[in-house]
Amino acid sequence: MKLSAFIKQQRKLYGMTQKELADRAGVGLRFVRELERGKPTLRMDKVNTLLDLFGHELAPIPTVDEGGEDA
Repeated sequence: MKLSAFIKQQRKLYGMTQKELADRAGVGLRFVRELERGKPTLRMDKVNTLLDLFGHELAPIPTVDEGGEDA
């Protein structure tokens, strides 16, 4: 699952608006909106602050090429 979809799913699961999520995490509303839209460049510390509210953090995961093997 993409990060943008995960954040949006978790936010809705917890019954929060984008504004409420931004306020609870101490980040700007614009940041939450950009994150949920899949902006390719974001500050990792802010992303981790949001993820921490849901008990998660950024971590490396293996990429898979089209042949199904690790890259």
